[in-house]
Amino acid sequence: MILTVTLNPSIDVSYPLDHLKIDTVNRVKNVRKTAGGKGLNVSRVIHMLNHDLTATGFIGGYFGKWLENQLDRDGIARDFLPIDAETRSSIAMLHDGGKQTEILEAGPTIAPEDAQKFLDHFDKLLDQADLVTISGSMPQGLPEDYYTQMIANADAKSVKVLLDTSGATLKSALEAPVKPLLIKPNEEELAGLLNRKVDKTDYAALKQDLMDPIFDGVDWIVVSLGSAGAFVKHQNKFYHAAIPKIQVVNPVGSGDSTLAGLAMGIHDGKSDEDILKTAMTTGMLNTMEAETGFVNPAKFDTYFAKVTIENY
Repeated sequence: MILTVTLNPSIDVSYPLDHLKIDTVNRVKNVRKTAGGKGLNVSRVIHMLNHDLTATGFIGGYFGKWLENQLDRDGIARDFLPIDAETRSSIAMLHDGGKQTEILEAGPTIAPEDAQKFLDHFDKLLDQADLVTISGSMPQGLPEDYYTQMIANADAKSVKVLLDTSGATLKSALEAPVKPLLIKPNEEELAGLLNRKVDKTDYAALKQDLMDPIFDGVDWIVVSLGSAGAFVKHQNKFYHAAIPKIQVVNPVGSGDSTLAGLAMGIHDGKSDEDILKTAMTTGMLNTMEAETGFVNPAKFDTYFAKVTIENY
């Protein structure tokens, strides 16, 4: 079973607009509301591709009940820790020919006693887990090393963690004695970790960047290249995963869908090439759909065959 962690889930609201007008009224006809947060996007894709999972995190209030009902409707197994505070909402406005403007609520503030309750809850779930994904930002009130604590707890039960986060929480995880199995920084996040400019179009330089001592002990580093695919380090091997040109409908959640593909491939013990092809395929399929964190399984084999992996 893959355990997906979303500590700060949200109701994701998508507003498609021909043009975003500032300082006036924008009327929207086609509104989409989804059980969201990065980890729940991961969960949905894993479920749609017929892999066993349990989604967990903090949940609270009326919005939290709505979110759980949506997961139940979709048949996604869940085991969240209930809290008193209200689960957040996140708004994405898709406008002006492909632009995306987001308004993201911070979410609830987690009390110290709830923070400890969740670690205990997480430890129990680890007994059934083969692999863990941890995605996104943390709610307010948690220490910067909270993900680091979770990774250490998972390691104590021989369960590996795929971590998709940024900023101080990612840096804390990289500085800790126990590392995540995988991280998935983008160009900006990579530059922040290295304290220097990163050029994602220069693969030779990118290869040197990923050999920086800050990444010692991390087996997988997957750097998104957008339409160029991904540049990847696995232990002492380097790859460029290239994807075909596709018609992008909605890019929101494509990184989460990529993580879902990585998790499924690693969980299934696939080769490096097939792990990366699975991840690139799930990322592509998400961008081709209007819904966030959604793939069409019927298209999987077709686009899987179009991904190419080059040793670098």
